[in-house]
Amino acid sequence: MRVDAFDFDLPEERIALRPAVPRDSAKMLVVSPEGGGTMVDAIARDLPSWLGSDDVLVFNDTRVIPARLQGIRPGNPDGSRQDVPVEVTLHLREAPDVWRAFAKPSKRLRLEDEVCFEGGLTAKVTEKGVGGEVCLRFDCAGPVLDQAIAAAGIMPLPPYIASKRAADAQDQQDYQTIYARNDGAVAAPTAGLHFTDDLLAKLDAKGIQRVHLTLHVGAGTFLPVKVDDTDDHKMHAEYGEITEQAAQALNDAHAKGGRLIAVGTTAMRLLESAVDENGIIHPFADQTDIFITPGYTFRAVDVLMTNFHLPKSTLFMLVSAFAGQEVMKQAYDYAIRNEYRFYSYGDTSLLFIA
Repeated sequence: MRVDAFDFDLPEERIALRPAVPRDSAKMLVVSPEGGGTMVDAIARDLPSWLGSDDVLVFNDTRVIPARLQGIRPGNPDGSRQDVPVEVTLHLREAPDVWRAFAKPSKRLRLEDEVCFEGGLTAKVTEKGVGGEVCLRFDCAGPVLDQAIAAAGIMPLPPYIASKRAADAQDQQDYQTIYARNDGAVAAPTAGLHFTDDLLAKLDAKGIQRVHLTLHVGAGTFLPVKVDDTDDHKMHAEYGEITEQAAQALNDAHAKGGRLIAVGTTAMRLLESAVDENGIIHPFADQTDIFITPGYTFRAVDVLMTNFHLPKSTLFMLVSAFAGQEVMKQAYDYAIRNEYRFYSYGDTSLLFIA
């Protein structure tokens, strides 16, 4: 499909730079495919009223790490190369001491170059790819590397926020779900940012089951689609896990007629990566680069809670595949006209499969 088919105009003032307070006070646009797309204005804390006691909410419990590192590529003693400031954003761990990352300016880095980060952490460039991607081998590994990254790193706010303000101490809390527990993401599963202890308690009181899985969201989620046709786009891989216990709970719920509600596109992508052609979800522990566009047949997810996404992004393509392309165009137009807040710190929507 033509990527231009997923474009729309978004005023700058609709981009949220801070989240709603409290979290569950964010607006929630409920979009039904019935009648070509029925729009209902709600708020996040209304979620239990849209769900039944047989339904299951599926949460991504990944935890965002401070994956943006500032460093220096040292120059040569003879002056033939000068020191160059370098910023890297980690996005995929490949070994205890190896991360793939996006580097700026990547053109100033060569194979075998060393980059020195704050706190004495260093890494060597072992590969260079397209789009500024590099592979870094650090001088420490495992938990020691994790601690060094935690000490030296900055919370990796999305580009459309980071270009307007610096990350601060408040983002350490705001850009993390309250149920995050497995370190490894470099971007938040942002639909989950709307949940509070109070909202979870209301869901529990209604008997709505909660199941957790883990997809370590990569920085590739923010990369622009640079091709003209979706067939030519290559997704970056992300690591995910679904336990045997979680898979069984989800299959049991479906067998009893309950619906699976994915909290965020990350939960949806992992579920659809683990489901077979008969709708059975299997345990999963692997990387996924699934790319969902209109025409895809959904086998696992019945309802999707998700924030509002960028024009021509893979995530807007995903929601268009799920709820219908024309329905989503209407929904985004409605959201813009009614002053919904967009992107990671913005408002949310509740979508039902077309």
